[in-house]
Amino acid sequence: MRLSRRALLAATTAATSLSSASPASAADRHRKLRTGFERLAADGYALLDGRRVGIVTNPTGITRDARHIVDVMHADRRVNLVAVFGPEHGFRGTAQAGGSEGRYDDPATGLPVYDTYLKSGQPLADVFTASGVDTVVFDIQDVGARFYTYIWTLYDCMEAARLAGKRFVVLDRPNPVTGRSAEGPVLHKEFATFVGRQPISQAHGMTVAELARLFNGEFLTAPVALDTVLMTGWRRAEFYDASALPWVPPSPNMPTPDTALVYSGTCLFEGTNLSEGRGTTRPFELLGAEGIDGRWAAAANELGLPGVHFREAYFAPTFSKFQGKTVGGVQIHVHDRAAYDPVRTGIGLLVTAKRGWAGFAWRSDNWIDKLTGSTQVRTAIDAGADVDDVVAGWREELAVFRRTRKEYLLYR
Repeated sequence: MRLSRRALLAATTAATSLSSASPASAADRHRKLRTGFERLAADGYALLDGRRVGIVTNPTGITRDARHIVDVMHADRRVNLVAVFGPEHGFRGTAQAGGSEGRYDDPATGLPVYDTYLKSGQPLADVFTASGVDTVVFDIQDVGARFYTYIWTLYDCMEAARLAGKRFVVLDRPNPVTGRSAEGPVLHKEFATFVGRQPISQAHGMTVAELARLFNGEFLTAPVALDTVLMTGWRRAEFYDASALPWVPPSPNMPTPDTALVYSGTCLFEGTNLSEGRGTTRPFELLGAEGIDGRWAAAANELGLPGVHFREAYFAPTFSKFQGKTVGGVQIHVHDRAAYDPVRTGIGLLVTAKRGWAGFAWRSDNWIDKLTGSTQVRTAIDAGADVDDVVAGWREELAVFRRTRKEYLLYR
């Protein structure tokens, strides 16, 4: 079911003062960013008044002074917080990639914590029903890449809330790598998985509130009753350090905003037999394998990719691929964030790795196709295409997505 923007706004919950306030407010002029949660709390939680609230969150759901919002809301009598829902890695963040914390009672608050990981549709709707909530709140820091699973937790929870007849509230946070543009290939629906449910671009350039409205207007079976609490003081061209917010790793292998900056390109190496740097202090910035030497860095530098240099590097992962073995490869050094294109850089590194290392191989399950969203990148590189040719292969689909995306942008 595809709704026009006008029909969507008519079908969903009427906009509140928090969700409809113009980002170009007095707070913007002072240039202090206020997150969706900060605005919700400053308004006395009026949007949640009289509601039985459950919240989908993880360790990134914190205040400016690094308190977790679940602890803050649980201690505030104005909020009837009755449940927490944990995504991949868990609510308190104790699980590694591909894991979750299961069902338990949170020791700090006594609240029941339900596991959403790998649940969707009616089974997830049944979790919301069993929890006794009537309003589901979402507050998780995203990193701007299609294959980062939290945005699909958002999507699945919106669909499940619709099935269960629950209201859905999204508290917005910055896109740490800016919201300037959408880049990269667009997912083909036949390649949909939990690292990409719907046809958006590899680097989407949106905030979670913008994505929620896009999902509601373009992809959900029918709209959920949706409210979005926007930020004030955020501009699309800003990187995370401009926010003055503390950074909490959204997952164990996303330690810094620098990681997020490269991730939408170098995560593609998960689809190869090379290490993507898991098990090092610089995941997704270090790439390599046994048998690779300084010729890869030299070839990558010869591409002249904007905003980035490549350094010959050697490292020994403590877990994941090549655990305990010393491997050779590259370290990515971004020297101009504004010029840097992470997706094009990722393609350039794949092209040069395949040409320069005889041991290069795609994962046998063609995971690269799930990450890129189709067979186009893999087959083009296998056919010997250069970087420009690979990028040209998704240009028309990206232009279509950019036009759709434009309708849902909320900030300048």
